[in-house]
Amino acid sequence: MRQGAAVAPAAALAVLLHADAAPSLPKLGGMARPNGVVVVGERYWAFATTSGEVHEGTMPTQRRATHRIPIVRGLLQLASALRPLARGAGVARGSERLFLLAAVLLPLALLPVLPARVEVPVGVALAAALVVWLMRGRTLRLHGAEHRAIAAAERRSLVGTWEGSVRPSRFAARCGTNFAALALPVTALADRLWPFAAAPVASSVLVAVLSLGATMELWKAVQHPSGVLRGLILPGLALQRLTTREPALEDTRVALLATASVLRRELEL
Repeated sequence: MRQGAAVAPAAALAVLLHADAAPSLPKLGGMARPNGVVVVGERYWAFATTSGEVHEGTMPTQRRATHRIPIVRGLLQLASALRPLARGAGVARGSERLFLLAAVLLPLALLPVLPARVEVPVGVALAAALVVWLMRGRTLRLHGAEHRAIAAAERRSLVGTWEGSVRPSRFAARCGTNFAALALPVTALADRLWPFAAAPVASSVLVAVLSLGATMELWKAVQHPSGVLRGLILPGLALQRLTTREPALEDTRVALLATASVLRRELEL
């Protein structure tokens, strides 16, 4: 693992040139941070910072048996996607990880014991505060850059995107914003249909966990090539107008540095 090593643009560009000519590339995902972009591949991840450094790591190997269990496989996939944020050196400080953990657990513990008339306002306020914190600094532009870099890989236009002659969309069908837009109604429906009223805190935690797993199953169905459920991502795409901004070329190159790091190792260059 390379921790915080500076990457020469020429070296990254050589990888992007090779990737543009590759017959196939691994599916990529990612996330934006205030000071950089994380790109995640099938086996590796990389975090490129706005100062030109790249932190690298590996993704966990999932057992094939878990791939056959609905809900469980979705939760494991979600946990895997968050691995760089939770454990990757350089991606988040310890205090940030504690804050994120508290932001997730606080609503689960607080909302079940609040009067019904204030549950929704408090829930919306907590969610809004978390989103504002996550999207601070350059995150919005880097979020758009992350989408642009991944789209460039899918279109085999990585070099053109680096040079600025090609500008893939800053909106992405596989964005976490789209997942969140699906998770909210799924969780609300599960909470309404949940038959057990005892132990409200434990019930809320269980409902939230099961809802995330169910949303991941729906998420996979939405992305099916048939496109039958593709319309379900429209609310998330609309929300991306708020969670992304048009990236500058320097922002896009940060995302492409992370992309190059992942592809270099995925393609064994």
